[in-house]
Amino acid sequence: MSIQSQQGQNDPERPLLSSSSLSTSSRASYGVVTDSRTKVVGLGSGIDGNALSRNEGDVTHGESFDNVPQVKRQLGLFSAIILIFNRVIGTGIFATPSVILRTSGSVGVAFLMWLLGACIAAVGTAVYIELGTGLPRSGGEKNYLEFMYRRPNFLVTCAYSIYAVITGSAAANSIVFGEYLLHALALPPTRWTTRIAAFLCLTFVLIMHGVFLKAGIKLQNSLGLFKLVILSVVAISGILCLLGVFEVQEGYEKPDNLRWEKMWEGSRFEANAFVTGLYNVIWSFVGYQTANYALSEIRDPIRTIKRAAPIAMCGVTVVYLLVNLAYYAVVSKEDILGGKRVVAALFFRNLFGEKTERALSLFIALSTLGNLLSGQFSQGRVVQELGREGLLPYSSFFASNKPFDAPFAGLFTQYVVSCAFALGVSPGDAYLFMISLSSYSSAIINTLVSIGLLLLYTKLPPFRSYEWNPPFQAPRLVTVLFCISSLFLVILPMVPPKKGTKTYESLPYWSHVLTAYAVSLIGLTYWYIQTKWLPRRRRYKLVREWVLQDDGVSRYVFRKLAC
Repeated sequence: MSIQSQQGQNDPERPLLSSSSLSTSSRASYGVVTDSRTKVVGLGSGIDGNALSRNEGDVTHGESFDNVPQVKRQLGLFSAIILIFNRVIGTGIFATPSVILRTSGSVGVAFLMWLLGACIAAVGTAVYIELGTGLPRSGGEKNYLEFMYRRPNFLVTCAYSIYAVITGSAAANSIVFGEYLLHALALPPTRWTTRIAAFLCLTFVLIMHGVFLKAGIKLQNSLGLFKLVILSVVAISGILCLLGVFEVQEGYEKPDNLRWEKMWEGSRFEANAFVTGLYNVIWSFVGYQTANYALSEIRDPIRTIKRAAPIAMCGVTVVYLLVNLAYYAVVSKEDILGGKRVVAALFFRNLFGEKTERALSLFIALSTLGNLLSGQFSQGRVVQELGREGLLPYSSFFASNKPFDAPFAGLFTQYVVSCAFALGVSPGDAYLFMISLSSYSSAIINTLVSIGLLLLYTKLPPFRSYEWNPPFQAPRLVTVLFCISSLFLVILPMVPPKKGTKTYESLPYWSHVLTAYAVSLIGLTYWYIQTKWLPRRRRYKLVREWVLQDDGVSRYVFRKLAC
């Protein structure tokens, strides 16, 4: 039995729009198929239509694309910038530079890697701005994949839902938070004390964003500003050291990393080393698409994302380059390569003394907390959007904003998964496996999104009929480069590690790759049972209706009609 939409509506993947939500020109611009006969069924009092955006029908803003009341759009330009900035900058800038230097062999090549990584991030940012302006609704890749890959009906939604849960896990960063917080408090970071701290951190994030939404946003913004100030202090301190205003303390080697001849000493240009270093740099820039996950809660989403994403990523790039410059101005190359501590700890030790190490640990913990707040804020919205599609179990629960006028159910889902990983997965191979699985799943999604976007540009059927014409379009070359960089992240983990090195202690190096593809079978099996096998066996067809819940959230529901 086929799945149909009520009242003759023949495109069940159509985004949630009422018949009056967009003008005809706006619909054409977004490439959305609409039907004036769409029936809206109210569940409860709902929201007064006058409470919707004052920019109704205005393609410049995009607030009318999704049926979200104006009062629920709580994020402006500043909050959107901080959301991205907080998500991108976590703990990487404090430790990754030493890894990059080790793989590159020289300061000069390390800087080239960071510049190349910034260019790749700029390419990805441009692509996601195009996608966000074309479909200005919360959910990110969920919406883009549904729009691009429409047949078979609902297949991509079910497959993506598994990836959404995996990639949304905050287990790794919560444990990092626990380790640095315990160090700052001079407590022994044992396995269980670290995990208890991680559990408390995840619980705090859930309460702030799930119960006290406005306070959670304010805290998130404050931590983002605090992070920017501290990293700026690091960068300025390094520059002042170069100018001779500050000096490396007695007893520590004075660096000579930035003289032109010294910058290129020991450069390694082997493909394997360069690729490994670049891989780490690329992941340090991941998070530029964070605002796309919460566009339904952003005021003037089209205009805002066109400004917020470039500003945030330019800020990230400047911070990364200046902080790296500061590290090399204060810490010798030999200390960075031979030290067992993160390069940021060596920086503070050389410039301000050993006693500042705990202060650094506290700052890294707070930086990680800001990263967790931004990540879980956005991932909770992705789960809510999956609930709004109506296909997954308990959809009304996941789509709801009850009882605290926030997507508590979506946030709680990610909370349960993150706690399970943080508390249940042992250190070593199992934990590294979970981190690698999450990263690789993200790479698969980005690859499918970039390929789909390239298909939208073609004149091939059926993509020609989708009329993709968003308010902002990235240059075609940019999209091609993004596709190549995404494929790079998909293919690289399949290449066997060089002799003498191992990805895992006991697991095969490809284990997380195989698992990433295998988990999609869970979603595919659910899709087949719910949309094909059960309707045929029990002789009914599924009809989808669009309803408005009494908490103001609109969603799809499925009805079973005998046939």
